[in-house]
Amino acid sequence: MKKIRFTLWVLCLATCLSAQTTATDPLTKNDMKKKILFAVTSHDQLGITKERTGFYLSEVAHPWKVLTDAGYDIDFVSPQGGKAPVDGLDLEDPVNRLFWQNGAEQEKIQNTLSPAEVNPSEYQVIFYAGGHGAMWDFPDNRGLADIARQIYEAGGIVAAVCHGPAAWVNLTLSDGNYLINGLQLTGFTNEEEEEIHRDQIVPFLLETKLTERGAFFRKAGKWHTFVVNDRRLITGQNPQSATAVGEEILSELRR
Repeated sequence: MKKIRFTLWVLCLATCLSAQTTATDPLTKNDMKKKILFAVTSHDQLGITKERTGFYLSEVAHPWKVLTDAGYDIDFVSPQGGKAPVDGLDLEDPVNRLFWQNGAEQEKIQNTLSPAEVNPSEYQVIFYAGGHGAMWDFPDNRGLADIARQIYEAGGIVAAVCHGPAAWVNLTLSDGNYLINGLQLTGFTNEEEEEIHRDQIVPFLLETKLTERGAFFRKAGKWHTFVVNDRRLITGQNPQSATAVGEEILSELRR
């Protein structure tokens, strides 16, 4: 009788331990964080003017803080690779300052990956930061387009803020359709471009071009925070929307 009781106790203990292991396995998998890829411009001249441009700092720093605080690692890619030019260098903004003074992140910005160096399968998200430079070198960069296509078609997230959606005006999926065709999105509006007197300088008006490609362009008032998420395509209207875009990316990752 004692042997039977002992055997039953051992079997019960083994069953409990097995159940605990099985229950924790999914949690372990869910806790495995993949990396996020930020795309920034390599272009540093504002059209035919002598003004300098680049990626807009707050449009990188603010979503970076949201996502790194949540435990995600971020890599940076640019059309040409190497040092990325910066615009909007406002270090009075504490989040901008936190990012800009972070040695590891500064190293990444000074040595961005080229598209050929990126393995899209390592990333759950590609996020395109804005800044006027993106209007010149994002639209026709096949390398960046290939990365976004592979991430999106694998079930990942494609996101952008402000002028970042310029990357999608010529981006097609494997079926030949434009990525943005039939999707709702936002970006820097024609009214915002006109207010800062850049509408005659940029190579095209972003709102107009995205609409021509079949997107349903949504917008709020000028300089208002506004974010749209439609089937894993996440967009923010302007620099004021950068934090909210990061938060929406995080929410989508957790779904």
